[in-house]
Amino acid sequence: MLPQYYTVKGYGEHEIIIKKSRFISYINRVETEEEAQLFINEIKKKHWDATHNCSAYMIGENNQIQKANDDGEPSGTAGIPMLEVLKKKDLKDTVVVVTRYFGGIKLGTGGLIRAYGKSTSEGIKSTGVVNRTLMRVLHTKIDYTWLGKVENELRSSIYEIKEIHYLDNVEIETYVEENQKDQFIEWMTELTNGQSQFSEGDLLYLEKLVPST
Repeated sequence: MLPQYYTVKGYGEHEIIIKKSRFISYINRVETEEEAQLFINEIKKKHWDATHNCSAYMIGENNQIQKANDDGEPSGTAGIPMLEVLKKKDLKDTVVVVTRYFGGIKLGTGGLIRAYGKSTSEGIKSTGVVNRTLMRVLHTKIDYTWLGKVENELRSSIYEIKEIHYLDNVEIETYVEENQKDQFIEWMTELTNGQSQFSEGDLLYLEKLVPST
């Protein structure tokens, strides 16, 4: 599992008009090539009357699955520029379909490359990008007398509280990066004068929206 990576927030769509042609971008997060193909086919079915439904996707921890399809546009003018946007933004597990309805004005090779690249970029921006960081959920048990101090310190620290359980003792679930576990335990132990107990929970990805530029 990667320590962190970027991908799209989820499903999104966005439309632009370039010289009377409609370019509608559809974005989604997928984990397998089968999911990507299914999404592409859904858009093709939805826009069966479109001039073109071009697509690109990049899947896998090492981007090992990369595909681009021009769907009838001149070779290299649609799918490849779309894939290049995914590569430039380093977006893993992402599929893009750009549907074009021809408006009567030819764009030329350079114009098509720019149009499909722009449609993909704007579609991704509209959808949103997230940074997924691999986190361990650490459970910390403390007496209620420590709750105020510990909660205040946590909320002003680099760590993020997942949940607080109010039981016989207080149990705080905190997201901690795997390589910071020892540092967190040492910090919390010092904070509570050694009056805290720790146990490890799930290993999962925490998503944070990346500000668009």
